[in-house]
Amino acid sequence: MLKKKIKEIVIGSNNEGKIKEIKDLLPKYYNISSPKDYGLESPKENGNTFLKNSLIKAKYFSKKTRKICIADDSGLEVELLNNQPGIYSARWGGKKGDFNLAISKVYKKLSKLDENWKSKKIKARFICALTICGIKKKPIQSLGIVVGRISKKKIGNKGFGYDPIFIPENKNLTFGQMNQKLKFRNDHRSKAFRKIKKFL
Repeated sequence: MLKKKIKEIVIGSNNEGKIKEIKDLLPKYYNISSPKDYGLESPKENGNTFLKNSLIKAKYFSKKTRKICIADDSGLEVELLNNQPGIYSARWGGKKGDFNLAISKVYKKLSKLDENWKSKKIKARFICALTICGIKKKPIQSLGIVVGRISKKKIGNKGFGYDPIFIPENKNLTFGQMNQKLKFRNDHRSKAFRKIKKFL
């Protein structure tokens, strides 16, 4: 079997949690960098869908670095909250991206809408949009969705973001309790990646 030639790829994110997960999903023959290596800030995400925001980042970083770029836009949608926070998932953490703050907002909003929400199954889903720019003339995109429910309290210290409050369907653990191997078998980012890995 021929050995794959080492390629360069930029992970179009300044979120350390996302960078780590995407890095672990990528083939080992890639030299991986992030916008910080080029002194680049993230572009303004003004799309109204995860796919549009993912495309904005992938195009921007690929153009600025002149390299292949894979970018992610992902978030949590809670049915009772009218699918919030959605594309604003990271922004619920404020300027510092504090997900403890974001999680507390989810719980506060649920309590405001229904003080007995903890006795019910609060449906939610995680969505991940991935875009690759720089391999083909047109961007390559995919979407991964995992349905589940919101946990009654924050559980687990693995993963990042909203992982400690999301329990995927047919599981009893939050993403925050799962080791990486188990999470990658069940999560939205891995689902999206499996659809586009043939291009890498």
